[in-house]
Amino acid sequence: MSMLRRSGLVPIVAMLLGFTPASTQSPALAVPSDADIRRILVERVDTQRQSVGIVVGVVDGSGRRIIAYGRRAADDTAPLDGDTLFEIGSVTKVFTSLLLADAVERKEVALADPVVSLLPSLVTVPLRGRAISLEDLAMHTSALPRLPTNMAPEDPGNPYADYTTERLYDFLSGYQLTRDVGARYEYSNLGAGLLGHALARRAGSSFEALVKARITGPLGMPSTVASLTPELKARLARGHTPTLQPAPNWDLDALAGAGALRSSANDMLSFLSAFLGYTQSPLAPAMKAMTVRRLPTGTGPMEIALGWHIFTGAKTAPDGIVWHNGGTGGYRSFIGYNPATRVGVVALANASTAVGTDDIGRHLLDPATPLLPADSPMLKPPVVRAEAAVDPSILPRYVGRYRLAPAVFLTVTREGNQLFVQLTGQAAYEIFPESPTRFFLKVVDAQVTFESDAEGKATAVILHQNGRDQRAARVE
Repeated sequence: MSMLRRSGLVPIVAMLLGFTPASTQSPALAVPSDADIRRILVERVDTQRQSVGIVVGVVDGSGRRIIAYGRRAADDTAPLDGDTLFEIGSVTKVFTSLLLADAVERKEVALADPVVSLLPSLVTVPLRGRAISLEDLAMHTSALPRLPTNMAPEDPGNPYADYTTERLYDFLSGYQLTRDVGARYEYSNLGAGLLGHALARRAGSSFEALVKARITGPLGMPSTVASLTPELKARLARGHTPTLQPAPNWDLDALAGAGALRSSANDMLSFLSAFLGYTQSPLAPAMKAMTVRRLPTGTGPMEIALGWHIFTGAKTAPDGIVWHNGGTGGYRSFIGYNPATRVGVVALANASTAVGTDDIGRHLLDPATPLLPADSPMLKPPVVRAEAAVDPSILPRYVGRYRLAPAVFLTVTREGNQLFVQLTGQAAYEIFPESPTRFFLKVVDAQVTFESDAEGKATAVILHQNGRDQRAARVE
């Protein structure tokens, strides 16, 4: 769901991926000590209030270490540790792409196979220029949108739960692509979810069962699952909103391959150990193949491989730092490794603040890449906002469509006495009044202010997020 920044836009809700190019810095430095990492976590949790707790894991040639700080929940003093579970969001996509690479090694599929060949015969998949391949889905070059347009969750707090296979097939059969397949990188939760669905269908399995059979089972990762047993649920850290209020957990159905997994720092270190060669695994050829083919993302010194993003601006990593992050309604996650230094890092947080754990992960993999400065607007402690009573008669004045960029719109709709905002490619989320003209979201730290004409009808809306104000003029 970690905000992907493109054309200067920050999505209202980070739907399972966040992505901020790191700065190019230089010389090789030692990985910070446990004490140094703990100081970072204390600052991030206690002073900057960017999470209720954070767990960091590091693996290198000397072994593994876990550094944790904070609590499982705001109202629970139980400490976090390496076995605490978190939702890992879009980090799931790395598992989905590893399933693809492994299926290629098994000669079950080829990267160039059209995804439609793995779906029921009655389902059509849009094409333009050529058919969408399995590789396109893994590398985000499918030309499919970030999210399907027929995604209308009954529960915005759990937005993927009721997106079924039937809805997915209906969308695919009726959608027209707006650009050629393979033309450029554009991140798509829909594409990754479709890839996981297609591979599971090819194997005659559920996505979760296929991950267990081919990845987490062989690698000894018993805590990496989509559905929780009572024992695993007891180890799950509670998720929190950007204002550190309890957040509901997310469940994914048809799009499980985009972000359904939960995991622990210990399990994720097992995953990274296999990629770094510290653990021998039958998955080694598939893991190696994942980073062979790369394409530029068009966002700084960043490439996309099969599932992984690769930062090419760090001098400590001639072959690039390999990484992915994730976010759901209550969690943020980061995993990555430096092939040159053979260091792997996982960082898991139980809050969905914009900063997440990305800068921590990058700093530990390349200490010359700095943490966000303490005075960064993104590190300001979240403000707890109070909902105000407003006259419902003003709400219809705000309903409309507002242009943030040439192809990006903020759509405001009304249901009874509730207003909802929807950014292009995302689900709709309720906004709550602070005053007659200013509203706020609860799922992310963002606010909107309406500008009106003399008759009171809104003429523009200003999106306030991460210290930025973006004005969008009304077009409808």
